[in-house]
Amino acid sequence: MADHQLRSIPDFFLELTIADEANTQRLANDLAVVLGTGDVVCLSGDLGAGKSTLARALVRSLANDPELEVPSPTFTLVQTYEFDRFDLSHFDLYRLEEAEELEELGLDDLLETGAALIEWPEKAGELLPEKALWIQITQPDEAEDKRVFRFHASDPSWQDRIRETHEIRAFLEQSSFPGAERRFLAGDASLRTFETVTTNDSSAVLMRWPFHQNTLAQSVSNYMERVHLAQDCRSVLAIGTELSDRGFRAPRVYKAEPEKGLVLAEDLGRDTIVMNGAPVSERYYAAVEVLARMHGETWPRSIPVEGNRTYQVPGYSSEALITEASLFLDWYVPEKTGRAIDDTVRASFEGLWRKTLRSISSAQLGWVLRDFHSPNLLWQRDASGTDRIGLIDFQDTVFGPVAYDVASLLLDARTDISQDLESALFDAYVSLRENQSQGFDKVGFSAAYSVLAAQRISKIIGIFVRLARRDGKPAYLSHLPRMLGYLDRVLDRPNLSELKDWYNGFRH
Repeated sequence: MADHQLRSIPDFFLELTIADEANTQRLANDLAVVLGTGDVVCLSGDLGAGKSTLARALVRSLANDPELEVPSPTFTLVQTYEFDRFDLSHFDLYRLEEAEELEELGLDDLLETGAALIEWPEKAGELLPEKALWIQITQPDEAEDKRVFRFHASDPSWQDRIRETHEIRAFLEQSSFPGAERRFLAGDASLRTFETVTTNDSSAVLMRWPFHQNTLAQSVSNYMERVHLAQDCRSVLAIGTELSDRGFRAPRVYKAEPEKGLVLAEDLGRDTIVMNGAPVSERYYAAVEVLARMHGETWPRSIPVEGNRTYQVPGYSSEALITEASLFLDWYVPEKTGRAIDDTVRASFEGLWRKTLRSISSAQLGWVLRDFHSPNLLWQRDASGTDRIGLIDFQDTVFGPVAYDVASLLLDARTDISQDLESALFDAYVSLRENQSQGFDKVGFSAAYSVLAAQRISKIIGIFVRLARRDGKPAYLSHLPRMLGYLDRVLDRPNLSELKDWYNGFRH
């Protein structure tokens, strides 16, 4: 960090010497990005050491409001703020007479929905969580603004988070965004996290994708390998560079350190091809143009990257497609029937899918971005042609049947696509492809579209139930009626009659 001296010390895992209040605010910003529900941060130090300065800066950073009034909770003991990500409760225990009074303030209840920031934590005795992060603040020379911040935590995850957030700050200081304000943007089901970084009127998106695959459960790691999910950020750099070189609107990369899993890239905005929860036809047609143009090109299986190395685009094998479709068996069917699938049923399901996939073995192959749907298609208002669609989240690109991405778009898992709009978009895609090449096989493409739509819908239904039941995210169940409706629509196609009979046996 700028103006910070960073070193490990015996009693504390980190010590920072910070020169002034501006850098204290930057430290608060770095802490705010990694703070989450259930976290407790204890600020320890003498009167005037700077506890309140750090606390106010952290609250303002979470609020994204540098002018926010942050009164000291010296008399109220606690002040709670409601933010989009989580609530934050700011405690000042200076006037606490008995440690047991902390229980009356409801710390445990507050931590169920938020985090806590505690000044004078020593007053709480042994009642604070063992996994709290402690920051001891001292002022070596009262004549100077300089402060020393020492970090201690028995929980290794705190040590990882603090080191990583300072690693990101150091990365940004060496980029074209020194002194940037950081904001948490998103964290997905993988190990990736995203931030927006801003300086003056410029902004970028920072992705952190650490090489910590050994922390994954073995079953998760095995699944990722079987379905060819990307393992690190090199896929983002390779695929994104190739897309940009071909004239597609992938984010420009400003700076990257692949060995640390850090990529700083162009911010393409937040507008998608959906508005107020509904598809915008003009934008979906523009996305169809992108796919048609992509599918008219020949894409490499091997991409040169830095250091005379290559990135190999994995093949979308039949086994990978079947493994994904089997999420329907693993999660939805038990949810529906109340019992797990036996080996006989699984064998018949997999056998039927192998037969179905063989029926489209001659389908056109090319790059499949795999998540080509509304959350990952960013509308560029001032652009024209295919530049109107900004592409993100393409790290899991594989080489397989190109009809997959068309099905992903036309049967969007995150918004209701009517049958009329689906048909119109399908016809628009076919027309564009026929204009590219007189040899375009409309019948073969239609068959592949049907099969891959059924496969993707099966996968997504299973994933939504898994997110709800395994990962504690029940909101995803609200998408099931849409996906089940899509499944019924697709299974009515003539080439899927056998699949329809099988699925109906477990759905009705």
